[in-house]
Amino acid sequence: MDIQSNRGLTIIGAAIFLGLIAFGFILGNAAITFKEYERTVTVKGLAEEEHLADIVIWPIQFTEASNQLEDIYQQLENSGEKVRNFLTERGVSEDEISISTPLVTDKSAQRWGGQQDAQFRYVADQTVTIYSEDVEKVREVMSQLADLGKQGITLSGDEYQVRPEYIFNSLNDIKPQMIEAATKEARAVAEKFAEDSNSQLGKIKTAYQGQFSISPRDNNNPHIKNVRVVSTVVYYLSD
Repeated sequence: MDIQSNRGLTIIGAAIFLGLIAFGFILGNAAITFKEYERTVTVKGLAEEEHLADIVIWPIQFTEASNQLEDIYQQLENSGEKVRNFLTERGVSEDEISISTPLVTDKSAQRWGGQQDAQFRYVADQTVTIYSEDVEKVREVMSQLADLGKQGITLSGDEYQVRPEYIFNSLNDIKPQMIEAATKEARAVAEKFAEDSNSQLGKIKTAYQGQFSISPRDNNNPHIKNVRVVSTVVYYLSD
């Protein structure tokens, strides 16, 4: 009796084991078949807009030279006052103007460079910086910078040091509309692909929002910003 019972249990266990193997094989084939028939299309949608920068940072650097240290500081003070008056007379507010600490160089104290025969012992640079949200107003003042030269101000600094910096801080205000535009363009591309391949466009499988980039429109108009985003969307396709 016990032998027959054990034999029966063994047969039942073997049957269950074989059944599980067969079931797993069926499921595996079903998954493979499903994968074979799963079709998708990956498309990208681009959105671009141009916006005026909303902040400008404009450094004005000037230089003074003298053989007397006390004289050079007085010259810097006078020139700084002229620059400040030049700006305020043209609508730049006092709150938008800051003046840096002067940088004074003693040519006779330099050990190298052959400065012993320099015409002036002391040379000093100072920078007046304008930080403003009125970009158009400041750009108008920039066009009149030659008037400072006519007042005897020696403007200095290389192109990199005195180049105005333009900042666009309103990205969060335009993000939703730009993402929507990029997504619509991606769908239009996907619909065209589906039409050309005699397919039907299905639901979104995955979607990726690309990073926003902000760059000058061109070298001559750095105050105009080109804002750009690319979205990547994967759609299902069906017959």
